[in-house]
Amino acid sequence: MSPINEQTILNCLDRVIDPKSGKSVVALGLVTGLVIKDGNVGFALEINPAEANEMELLRKKCEQAVFDLPGVKSASVVLTAEQAGAQAASSRPARPQQPQQQPAQKPDVPGVAAIIAVASGKGGVGKSTCAVNLALGLKSLGLKVGMLDADVYGPSLPRMLGLKGKPQSKDGKKLMPMENWGLKVMSMGFLVEEDTPMIWRGPMIMSALQQMVFDVEWGELDVLVVDMPPGTGDAQLTLAQRVPLAGAVIISTPQDIALIDARKGLNMFRKVDVPVFGIIENMSYFLCPSCGERSDIFGHGGARETANELGTDFLGEVPLHMDIRKTSDAGTPITASEPDSAHAKIYRALAEKIQEKIEAGLGVNSGPKIVIE
Repeated sequence: MSPINEQTILNCLDRVIDPKSGKSVVALGLVTGLVIKDGNVGFALEINPAEANEMELLRKKCEQAVFDLPGVKSASVVLTAEQAGAQAASSRPARPQQPQQQPAQKPDVPGVAAIIAVASGKGGVGKSTCAVNLALGLKSLGLKVGMLDADVYGPSLPRMLGLKGKPQSKDGKKLMPMENWGLKVMSMGFLVEEDTPMIWRGPMIMSALQQMVFDVEWGELDVLVVDMPPGTGDAQLTLAQRVPLAGAVIISTPQDIALIDARKGLNMFRKVDVPVFGIIENMSYFLCPSCGERSDIFGHGGARETANELGTDFLGEVPLHMDIRKTSDAGTPITASEPDSAHAKIYRALAEKIQEKIEAGLGVNSGPKIVIE
């Protein structure tokens, strides 16, 4: 078996033809950033962002062609935005110039009706706990729900959902999600050991995230809940710009320092034309389990005020309580393991509001209401 090298890959890709121009992706100069390591191959196709949707098919053809080569263990191909004056632009047939304001179409995820992001501007605000319980709240409403753990550096869903093991693949191309509590789940935490650090740069993160969205056999889902990493870096922008998000939910504590970063997260989604469903105030207050006295440890009401200032909805508040923390750490999230508890009811009420937002965005008509006078 001849070793896999750059020329082998390029010779293979020279047989992948762009149907519009009749030329290969190599002849068009689309192939960039080719990396080969231990049989794992990765590269990008540099394209016009306005063509992202139609070029997705070409991306898959390239990925399949390389994957079929002897000695290739995995193939990862991503689409990147074309730079001004790039060789790809001069080689492809001229097209009418698109207005700069027009966003590129994002490819759909087969079988998934809606994708929502649960995000925060900073870490430590309980975003993942909220994401898990909101997903389970949506499931309790009768929806088919999946979860994607997009925090590659600090994946937490395996522990929070009590999941262990590695995902399987039926065809060597798509991974089967893990399942527990009625949720279909994918996380980098399934693919690496819990204490293994991910020392990856931006392009590798973006490639991994796209694969965990598009190269997973999600089946039929009403909602895919994405637990976003904290902040507004490469991972967040990749998902916001390349995944068809129906909307985003911002999680924050009442603290001013957390709300400053929550504003940044909210504004990031707005800049990339992702609707913001609203803000949830987590750790909103603390009820003493012994005396029942309420304490506003991190302040109270800051998220509501911020939502009003930014012109978005305040979805509700979740208390700081030991039962929520214990069940999350144990892999038995409270909305599933204690569905009749007061905290589970809070998450279900929040899920109902999110479901209404999703349906409004999808244009779902709930039908006329009958009023009896």
